[in-house]
Amino acid sequence: MNMLRLALAPVLALAFAAPAFAEKIPLNEISRYLNALQTAQADFTQVNSDGTISTGKIFIKRPGRVRFEYTSDKTLVLASAGQVAIFDPKSNSGPEQYPLSKTPLNLILAANVDLAREKMVVGHSSDDKSTRVVAQDPEHPEYGSITLVFTEKPTELRQWIITDDSGAQTTVILGDLTKGVDLGSAMFNIVVESSRRQ
Repeated sequence: MNMLRLALAPVLALAFAAPAFAEKIPLNEISRYLNALQTAQADFTQVNSDGTISTGKIFIKRPGRVRFEYTSDKTLVLASAGQVAIFDPKSNSGPEQYPLSKTPLNLILAANVDLAREKMVVGHSSDDKSTRVVAQDPEHPEYGSITLVFTEKPTELRQWIITDDSGAQTTVILGDLTKGVDLGSAMFNIVVESSRRQ
């Protein structure tokens, strides 16, 4: 019996030394979390597809609205009223605009997020620190995908990676989210922002 204990000791030591893997957060819990996230703000760091890094503040007002204020060059990105507008401070013309529905970010800004929808989630995995969900528009996978990274207990969104239709990736790493903040609708109004900048 003592010999058996000695023989098993290294195996048991390895078993207890191995990292404890976090449980994979279920899709219905992630959907619940996103639907409950009405307003939030945070600092963010963005790693662009060319390797450059940008920083700034993000403001979220679901459904359908987000504001990225970039620190370095004062660029502003607004999503509101079904449009995404990019305000470039170096440009003399109005903002560049395109439909929010054609971006993967639309999936988490939707009024009702349902990750159980058929063919929306194309990847769902976890490691010792986080759960990753890869989602796409089931009707338009050509618009690209978004990889959402969450930690658990409590469930919290930590970052996302947008892969566009060309395969280029942009990563947004969030600081601590402050939720339930009072964000006025004017912050997300593309027309108001355009007038202010003229």
